[in-house]
Amino acid sequence: MKARLVVIALMWLPSMLFAIDAGKAFEDPVLQQRYEKIIEEVRCLKCQNQTIKDSNAFLADDLRREIRRLLSEGKTDQEIFDFLVERYGQFALYRPAMNGITLVLWVAPFIFIFVGIIVVYRVLRKRSSMPIDLEDEVAAKELAG
Repeated sequence: MKARLVVIALMWLPSMLFAIDAGKAFEDPVLQQRYEKIIEEVRCLKCQNQTIKDSNAFLADDLRREIRRLLSEGKTDQEIFDFLVERYGQFALYRPAMNGITLVLWVAPFIFIFVGIIVVYRVLRKRSSMPIDLEDEVAAKELAG
């Protein structure tokens, strides 16, 4: 039993040693909560599919320090997001503002879903109009041939 506990502890230890956000937590819990919320909404520009909270890239660490500094200076969340967009573009945010350039990002998923529904409907409609006996004969010929 002790050996199992030692193995579990040794497996857990590396995750503590390589913690991604090694910065000191804010003393104010509200400020810490704002910090956590912001770093969950900012994309790692190197990894691209991770937030800076989940990324261990140098750039993500730099962005976390910058956000921590801006929060310490009393900046609002919107001022921080504006700073990031000005410096890195809309791509830095997981939820970019809806404007002319990013409208495609907001509308495209709905267009793809709509087109997919139309394609599925047309395929099913075409298949339902096919004679059943013809399919059975073709299958029988393929098995025999």
